[in-house]
Amino acid sequence: MNETPGAESFADLKRREQITNPQSEIVHFPASEPLPLDCGGALAPLSIAYQTYGTLNADKSNLLLICHALTGDQHAANLHPITGKPGWWDTMVGPGKPIDTDRYFVLCPNVIGGCMGSTGPSSMNPVTGRPYGPDFPVITVRDMVRAQARLLDHLGIDQVLCVLGGSMGGMQVLEWAATYKDRVFSAIPIACSARHSSQNIAFHEVGRQAVMADPDWCEGRYLEEGRSPRKGLAVARMAAHITYLSDAALHDKFGRNLQDREKVTFGFDADFQVESYLRHQGMSFVDRFDANSYLYITRAMDYFDIAADHGGVLANAFIGTKTRFCLISFTSDWLFPTEESREVVHALNAVAANVSFVEIESNKGHDAFLLHEPELFDTMRGFLSAAARQRGITFSGAGG
Repeated sequence: MNETPGAESFADLKRREQITNPQSEIVHFPASEPLPLDCGGALAPLSIAYQTYGTLNADKSNLLLICHALTGDQHAANLHPITGKPGWWDTMVGPGKPIDTDRYFVLCPNVIGGCMGSTGPSSMNPVTGRPYGPDFPVITVRDMVRAQARLLDHLGIDQVLCVLGGSMGGMQVLEWAATYKDRVFSAIPIACSARHSSQNIAFHEVGRQAVMADPDWCEGRYLEEGRSPRKGLAVARMAAHITYLSDAALHDKFGRNLQDREKVTFGFDADFQVESYLRHQGMSFVDRFDANSYLYITRAMDYFDIAADHGGVLANAFIGTKTRFCLISFTSDWLFPTEESREVVHALNAVAANVSFVEIESNKGHDAFLLHEPELFDTMRGFLSAAARQRGITFSGAGG
């Protein structure tokens, strides 16, 4: 639809400014404040990059903490500085959207091990003066959450109104609820589980081997050599991306349609549209993601197992919790199927937690949480509004 110049209302201009100009920060913690890690080591110095949207209220009670997934970063709802594309949760976050930045102050940090400003394998190793590369310590999801807690301490935030996220972000949400019970008023884990399945570990191993088989990986020291394992990382991304979709979604989008040709070539070019799509996904990914970060973050997901950290009983992780939970799954998600969300719900019920559960009918697969799903939007909006009321937060002149 064409719009007449100058026809935007003040509210529209405000919303555009809020989304295109979020607050971007990197907090640097000195070597005297090391972050302890589950592997027994520590990170020092430590940097945590993050984005914020909206305005923090006077008593700091309206903060929502968004945890990103494996290939995400802190750029949830602003134009990405590398790709120039909208943020990965642009459908969800913004003025008047389910995560309404006219109401809530939204904080989205880049996980440690990442490659968008937080300390990771591409960061400088203070011991050697060179990029960490394979010398970076192996991290866990709990380490990621521990770093986020350090960031909240720095910002003077005692309790978060809601911690929310999907996939690996959902794992972080569960870890937050298990490790920092008093700091999480409510939690929305989406399309995730309390432990990584053997099938998912297997998919990650295929991706890691693709990266490490690339001759430009250089045993993880490619940055020192001025090289990059682009082909291996692209293949890893292609394989993983298949798991984010459903068979129905692939069929509806591509079927067996040919790519810019009327008949097959009897060769190995991208004859089919789905092949061309996956190649594009792979090659565009390598422009914004570090290969070693991919190895370390997938390994962190593989190690995730909350029950194992609590005597083998998942319910033990949530004993005494006062957090309000809303778990969300999707019918066509075969990467993190509904049964795995139900397992968490059963564990929460076993300790009499305040929990609701929504299984959303969708043919979009695991990536449904990133896409336009009206039932997901309604669920998020309703749960967040209820949590705000329960915490006594009032909004004046806010949308939503």
